[in-house]
Amino acid sequence: MNEYVYGTNMQHGLMLARRLLARDPGENKQIIIVSDGEPTAHIENGRPVFFYPPLPETFHKTLLEVKRCTRENIVINTFMLESNHHLVQFVNQMTRLNRGRAFFISPDRLGDYVLVDYVSSKRGAA
Repeated sequence: MNEYVYGTNMQHGLMLARRLLARDPGENKQIIIVSDGEPTAHIENGRPVFFYPPLPETFHKTLLEVKRCTRENIVINTFMLESNHHLVQFVNQMTRLNRGRAFFISPDRLGDYVLVDYVSSKRGAA
């Protein structure tokens, strides 16, 4: 039986990244999300749950993981390649909770934003 579940599972991605970063003794921890859509899957009882349009529970579980990252001083910067109304609201809520940044961009401009953000961060640290 094929148990692969399609969808965007930000909750699980954030959880895995948070666990990996917990092993790193560094102080400046950051997760970068690059996505073309809203979260449509989450983990429940160890199994993926997918539904479109997204379930309120998917948003809730993803935001709980954002809060865990925030408590562990992990900054989440989000590059969204899509910008429908519900997605913008959700990403703005993530950004407020985490104090990270959000960029709503077209796929052909992603590299420009990442480079400008990286150079700006380096100048600020110098």
